[in-house]
Amino acid sequence: MPAGITSPFKGLIVISHGLGGSELAHESLAEALARRGYLVAALRHPGDNWQDHSLIERGPAAYLDERARHVSRVLDALLGDPQWSERVAGDARGPRVGALGHSAGGYTVLALAGGRFDLARLRAHCDAHRAEDPIFCRRRGPAEPPLVDTSSLADPRVRAIVALAPIGAVFDPGSLERITVPAAIYVAEKDRFLVPRFHGEWVAAHMPGAALHVVPNAWHFAFVDTPSEPIPSDDGDLRDDPPGFDRPAFLRQLQSEVPDFFDAAFAAAAAKP
Repeated sequence: MPAGITSPFKGLIVISHGLGGSELAHESLAEALARRGYLVAALRHPGDNWQDHSLIERGPAAYLDERARHVSRVLDALLGDPQWSERVAGDARGPRVGALGHSAGGYTVLALAGGRFDLARLRAHCDAHRAEDPIFCRRRGPAEPPLVDTSSLADPRVRAIVALAPIGAVFDPGSLERITVPAAIYVAEKDRFLVPRFHGEWVAAHMPGAALHVVPNAWHFAFVDTPSEPIPSDDGDLRDDPPGFDRPAFLRQLQSEVPDFFDAAFAAAAAKP
């Protein structure tokens, strides 16, 4: 923002990328939110990005525990700095903060909203459904990871979330049922990376207030800006889509729907006594 302009942003939205990803993965969506008047912070997750896999290699306990904490530290930095915090609109409940994430980032924003991971569920899921959810279960890590305290992952500053094709099989269902912040969950109909009935659809079924959006004829990476060069993954090139799927058209749709969702969520909160 040019010097001398102090008009507040409508809110702050933090974007969490997926496994081994980049802060640039959702650049077009970040720009759409910025055009709508939001301050947008897209972080690169330490130890889980295209240059550094050290957190992934520590196994699921550390991985699931740390990811949400990364976002909370970003909020600490931005909301603790008057240069930014004084320009983020708020109400009686405080600054208007939202979070958006894809894949592991979808897990991350659900954890920030109050979802708690359960390593026993992770083990049971892959023991029962490895053949049906093979890519996720291939990534699950050591069979007996150490236990960690997950009680502090929820961040009450996060007041609305959008989860795009999220990891879901790790969650305790009771914790999802207790989430009260506005939530939109998107799943790709033909997702092979995170099979919807075990992940995004299962999460939505356990969140009474969540809005579920199923994207027809889409694969897992439909939510990511199309890379300019090949990027391999466990499910092929990130640039690939099923025959007949128009990713640019879908992303334009998302660039309208997501800001609309945050606008409505924060407007509803402001209208409450």
